[in-house]
Amino acid sequence: MKQKAIRATISDVARVAKTGKTSVSRYLNGEQHALSPDLKQRIEQAIAALNYRPNQMARGLKRGRTRLIGLIIADITNPYSVDVLCGIEAACRAHGFTLLVCNTNNEIDQEQHYLQLLSSYQVEGIVVNAVGMREDALNRLQQSLLPMVLIDRKIPDFSCDVVGLDNVQAATVATEHLVKNGYRALLFLSEPLGLVNTRLERLQAFRQVCARHTTIISENAEAALSDASAMDRIIDDFYQRHAQQPAALLVANGALTLQVARSLRRLGLNWGQQIGLLGFDELEWAELAGDGITTLRQPTWQIGYAALERVIQRIEGEATTIEEKAFSGELVIRGSSRALG
Repeated sequence: MKQKAIRATISDVARVAKTGKTSVSRYLNGEQHALSPDLKQRIEQAIAALNYRPNQMARGLKRGRTRLIGLIIADITNPYSVDVLCGIEAACRAHGFTLLVCNTNNEIDQEQHYLQLLSSYQVEGIVVNAVGMREDALNRLQQSLLPMVLIDRKIPDFSCDVVGLDNVQAATVATEHLVKNGYRALLFLSEPLGLVNTRLERLQAFRQVCARHTTIISENAEAALSDASAMDRIIDDFYQRHAQQPAALLVANGALTLQVARSLRRLGLNWGQQIGLLGFDELEWAELAGDGITTLRQPTWQIGYAALERVIQRIEGEATTIEEKAFSGELVIRGSSRALG
């Protein structure tokens, strides 16, 4: 049976280099100016001969720093989450941190499990895309004083930095675009609203724009991502009631936009010809579907990067007051929202 290789220790390096562990520690911690050229060379040669790799976690804990950042993300399969993750990871590399990613799959119990796990790893800060934390989990977070930033979703009665989209600006731009293109019946379609502030803020802005245009008929409906039959009923009912006038759907997020596109296909409705369609979040396939689907692009990479930088500010003690940083969205116009006669 092949024996497992024994990992070299700092004591092994000191023995081969014919010096003490203190000198090796100085070398590893960048204090090489305190060592003679001959001693530095012996230590370098010993490290190479033993293939020595220092235990970064142990070294970090000894200095009171782990350089670990935790990320709890709601759904890693969501393109929005992937782009945010890329921004966070880039910021970690730029600032010398390592990222630990936990995907909750939109399950509250998993969210609490990962909060406890990251605490045991002694992460220095945490970024959270909140799902629906229970009160006891929130209380533990507040009591831990762990530097934290929320992405996209706020948590009621929880004082914390938040980075995300300017939902009012984005929904206003999207709704005004549909009104300008002559649509007179508008349906705002979202997943169940609950207490999710992003959905609530977008719906409120949608209603405010519609209220300014007295000739507009505005409605809203909720449908779960997995409930295709409910989606079909909602859209078909809306279309049949407003078939005599230009009608359009404004969809609250990218994952739901995909399900709406599938529903329209099942119903035999062509977006941009029989019904208008505009969805939040820019998706790679949006320009390939028919004449393309108009989207409201979020600067997701920048949101992730800014969230991580805010956590670092908290870790370093630079941040004082609670801050909400909101990025503007960008309308990407394609054939699905063309004016219908």
